[in-house]
Amino acid sequence: MKIIGFFSILLSALIFPGLILRIKSIASGRKGPGLLQPYRDIRVLLKKDTIFSTTSGIIFQIAPAITLSTLICASLLIPFGQYGAVISFEGDFIFFSYLIALGRFFSIIAALDTGSSFEGMGANREAFFAMLLEPAFFILLASFAMATGYNSFSEIFSSFYLSQSNYMLIFGITGIFIFLQMAMIENCRVPVDDPKTHLELTMIHEVMILDNSGFDKALIHLGTYLKFGIYGLIIYNLIVPSHWDFPLQAFLFIAVQCVLAVVIGLIESFRARNKMNKNPKYILTISGVAWIAFVIILLLGEQI
Repeated sequence: MKIIGFFSILLSALIFPGLILRIKSIASGRKGPGLLQPYRDIRVLLKKDTIFSTTSGIIFQIAPAITLSTLICASLLIPFGQYGAVISFEGDFIFFSYLIALGRFFSIIAALDTGSSFEGMGANREAFFAMLLEPAFFILLASFAMATGYNSFSEIFSSFYLSQSNYMLIFGITGIFIFLQMAMIENCRVPVDDPKTHLELTMIHEVMILDNSGFDKALIHLGTYLKFGIYGLIIYNLIVPSHWDFPLQAFLFIAVQCVLAVVIGLIESFRARNKMNKNPKYILTISGVAWIAFVIILLLGEQI
């Protein structure tokens, strides 16, 4: 039954992209594409040949597969309610962070491998913003470890309940907000990035994959969808108690993923992206909110 977490991430990855597109289309008064349009695009890409630039090397060729592999492995660390994760051990959230960082590292060096100044610019921004975001993740997970007394995803989520106290409710809401912001930044969404922009001076992730095509580009898009599923399952585990019956959990999982997709779609419809020089302050604010969550746990434990 531990494999349920992995399959729920795949299901979430199917829901998220198309539903976000539909919400954005409805909000802007357009007919827009269907729910499965992202996967129709991937099917087209899978049928195309991959073209490699003569200036790129082996790193550029293997990076998409390695990045997708790290995300698949990371998804095996996330539990679904009481059923636990496929891979679980003490400190696994640190391993999770390093897997995400490893995939990002290969994406960055693949962009640099092309020799393009534009892709190098995007790689520089990706590395910088990731460096600013990672402290928020570690501060927040350390806070969860202190609150529950455990340091693995499965044990943390199985012993965490929003209804334990008012402090825990505030802490949980803060954690949900931070993970939602992480999901948007990791997946190159507004307000930090816009996956649909094609102006090189404002692009981050999109400019990094300008030279990718065909099968490799399909792998990159699939990795992006998996990231949505991973963070969506993490947020679900914070909201829904792990001891509830499985049919109710399954229904609430789909409901939570749909609500998250709707929220992201509405944010992208009604909020403009930040100016590039505003993004570092915006991301550091997320780390500041994580520090607030840490202080709440210290207050809850009467350590200050």
